[in-house]
Amino acid sequence: MMRFRTILKFISFILLIIVFLTGCATEPVKQQEELYWPSPPEIPRYVYEGALRSSATLMEKGTAEQLRGMVTGENKTDELSFSKPYDVAARDGKIVVTDSVYRVAIMFDVPRRKVFAFGHRGDGKGKGVLQKPIGVGMDGKQWTYIADVSAYDVKVFDALGMYIKSIGSQEFFQRPIDVAANEKGDRIYVLDGGGINSEWHRVIVFDDEGNKLNEIGRRGSGEGEFNLPNQLTVGSDGTLYVLDAGNFRIQAFTPEGEFIRSWGRVGRNLGNLARPRGIATDSQGNVYVTDGAFRNFQIFSNDGKLLMFIGEPGLEDKPGQFVLPAGIAVDETDRVYIVDQVHNKVDVIRKLSETEIQQIVSTQGTLNPKKPATETKSSNPASAK
Repeated sequence: MMRFRTILKFISFILLIIVFLTGCATEPVKQQEELYWPSPPEIPRYVYEGALRSSATLMEKGTAEQLRGMVTGENKTDELSFSKPYDVAARDGKIVVTDSVYRVAIMFDVPRRKVFAFGHRGDGKGKGVLQKPIGVGMDGKQWTYIADVSAYDVKVFDALGMYIKSIGSQEFFQRPIDVAANEKGDRIYVLDGGGINSEWHRVIVFDDEGNKLNEIGRRGSGEGEFNLPNQLTVGSDGTLYVLDAGNFRIQAFTPEGEFIRSWGRVGRNLGNLARPRGIATDSQGNVYVTDGAFRNFQIFSNDGKLLMFIGEPGLEDKPGQFVLPAGIAVDETDRVYIVDQVHNKVDVIRKLSETEIQQIVSTQGTLNPKKPATETKSSNPASAK
């Protein structure tokens, strides 16, 4: 009887804590100060929004809910997380991250508040299973295209992560490492990275039926030639941008593959490239490039003018700090998603609207005086290493 009363008292105590914490949950919580780039007193252009790390990012529980789960036994520990995130694509609230170690893609479906892995089951007939997913892209239908380097193809999935088809084969590719599609999804650009000892450094273009349309480039350093290219992206106007990493430059092409322009050179100063790893474009046609040596991403106009850079080295895993930035994406709302392969996260940074900028400027005195992870006046972004 004494033991039964002790148990009742313990349960009553836990229930009282839950009621107390539930009541406190309605009280206002002090918000963290916003982190802007550039830092005050300069006019801010971007704001830090958060980081994607696991399925708990969209399904976090409050303290009261956690305690309630302890009593009822409803707590779940089978959350999805990253092992080695590689690349990211985003569209209409759906963020897809490839993981080359877990051999899956992870979908963060923000509108539905769901997080799930796909590409590990296929169609039940042996097709559609990812072997080593690397690059990823999305089209206007929210279809996901994944470069599967070990399978020598590109696998296509619908907006719910269901396998549709595969494009290409070992007959076409030596090392398919990235893929991008235009808005309609009727032009799919696949980057065949070859390797150090290969002459296959090129882009192969397919239609939506998987038919080969064109081949862009070859190994070299001239206009329209590549040396160890590692990523590509398609702008809103259809322009194709290729990150020509071995030549330390970005090259732009028409949708048909005609060379337009290039910019960039190796170096340690602003606007240079040292270890370029990812590329994306925003709604205005600006080009974003991550750099593993600078541990940041630089933003260029579509004609190669450096606009600014965001990020700094940081082992403490603070907002805007990176150790090994990799893939990058910009969605239709101009939110920027940056993969860090050491911190196992995807930082989310949003471009501010002109109205927001004016509101912030009018209250500059309330901005965070702490210097954020940007040094727009420095001539050497690598100097902080």
